[in-house]
Amino acid sequence: MSTASVSAIPTPKRTRRVIINTDAKNEADDQFAIVHGLLTPMFDVRGLIPAHFGTRRSQRSMAESREEIDLLLELLGRSGQVPVADGAATPIPHERTAVDSPGARMIIEESKVATADDPLYVSFLGPLTDMASAILLDPAIVDRDVIVIWIGGFDYTAPPPETTIEFNLSNDIAAANVVFDSGITIWQVPQPVYTKVSVSYAELIDTIGGSSELADYLIRQLVEWNATWHAEPIESRSLGDSPAIGLMMFPAAGRLRTVPAPRFGAQGQYVVGSGHPIQVCESFDVRFLLADMFAKIRLFGRS
Repeated sequence: MSTASVSAIPTPKRTRRVIINTDAKNEADDQFAIVHGLLTPMFDVRGLIPAHFGTRRSQRSMAESREEIDLLLELLGRSGQVPVADGAATPIPHERTAVDSPGARMIIEESKVATADDPLYVSFLGPLTDMASAILLDPAIVDRDVIVIWIGGFDYTAPPPETTIEFNLSNDIAAANVVFDSGITIWQVPQPVYTKVSVSYAELIDTIGGSSELADYLIRQLVEWNATWHAEPIESRSLGDSPAIGLMMFPAAGRLRTVPAPRFGAQGQYVVGSGHPIQVCESFDVRFLLADMFAKIRLFGRS
């Protein structure tokens, strides 16, 4: 009896149109999410948009995000094959004024061909600046078949800390208010969910270490980031941006609850907003997410 082996992921009959907006050099988890998205055959990645991440860690944060995206594309052997459009270098100045950018224009143009059967998924792994700008530049976008997935915001079931503000939100509160007020479809992944996607150094080394130059870079940059920014002993990291990729792959892997859209106060607290229905992810199948990501990185190494 003969046996057949499967050495590559089967090509899907249909693909899902995706844009990934990422503050790629802010921390060490965006890199894993970007790679996961680019290695997922069911995604037609229409573009990558480098985003700013404020000025606390860099005075040229969007440019650094662009450089990191270019490096990842080089390691993947896909330089020049995936459109990259720079996002805004700064937050929007207030809720009525966009920061025009090639990234915002990319979102607008891709939204124009979205349909109910083929929506555009735009995932934001950092601030919502470029989505807010797209809405302000072309208000009709809110009536198109666009799904905004955002990693950001605090827990809905507990009061926010009094002395801190969720990082992605903090880098453009005005933009978050524009998007949440707009009525566009939103899937939000708040802090209590995205911080639970934890991996250890041992798991990374054991599962993907040595499989490719790309994999070794992913591990190395994560360890280096921890060593730079953590004073306490640590040998793990939350890959908190990755649920955005998982939700675009398999929405049922997340437990989504409908809530009325809030606004955000000056300290990131939720206040009464437009009330448009949005979806808040309350948990995600982390086993599925990490297993799929690590398998695709290993398969890339074999190829």
